[in-house]
Amino acid sequence: MDELVPWLIDFMRSIDPIARTLIAGVAVLLETSVLIGLIFPGDTVVLVASIGITTVPQGVAMVLAVVIGALIGESIGFWLGRWIGPHIRASWVGRRVGEENWVRAERYLARRGGIAIFLSRFLPVLHSLVPLTVGMSHYSYRRFLAWTAPACLLWATAYVSITSLAAGSFDELADRVHYAGYIFVGIIALFLLAVFIGKKVLSRLEARHLDISDAAGADEATDVKD
Repeated sequence: MDELVPWLIDFMRSIDPIARTLIAGVAVLLETSVLIGLIFPGDTVVLVASIGITTVPQGVAMVLAVVIGALIGESIGFWLGRWIGPHIRASWVGRRVGEENWVRAERYLARRGGIAIFLSRFLPVLHSLVPLTVGMSHYSYRRFLAWTAPACLLWATAYVSITSLAAGSFDELADRVHYAGYIFVGIIALFLLAVFIGKKVLSRLEARHLDISDAAGADEATDVKD
């Protein structure tokens, strides 16, 4: 571990900071684009890329690149939903996603409105479907951005800051303790565990808005809140 971690950190820092930042931004763009986020691990790319951050300006640039990438990806989803959403839903890919998930996304948006857009960034499956679903609704693009931008900023700041701070902590401890590598891995593991638990808790808290609880549920998809 004490050999692997320094090698990984040095390798990521050997990559040109601009290239590293652009790679992270493009990865998140793909992760948030139409249904690609269901299979593409954009968050993993951001975690690994953030290991190479050595200065505050690099960290700020990484957060901005990730936020911009996320907004572009989600905007693509929104406009495709606005233009050809029903066709995507009826396509082979849309059927693979499952009609139940499409219905859950519609129901969630109808019941929670803007809050659904914000929280979907942290919910499995829904983070890829909600932009499309919003595009297929009467929700305006301006309001969509107003809700999704803060969520993207919060997500990007958490992933970039935790990983870069863990790498910085390793630098400070490497010459003083022999288990600095384990501390680095422990910080990342605790963060990922916190993310996993947070998503589980959020999913449980929002479950009543995702599932049909009354006869009116079938009619809610056309009534979008602000």
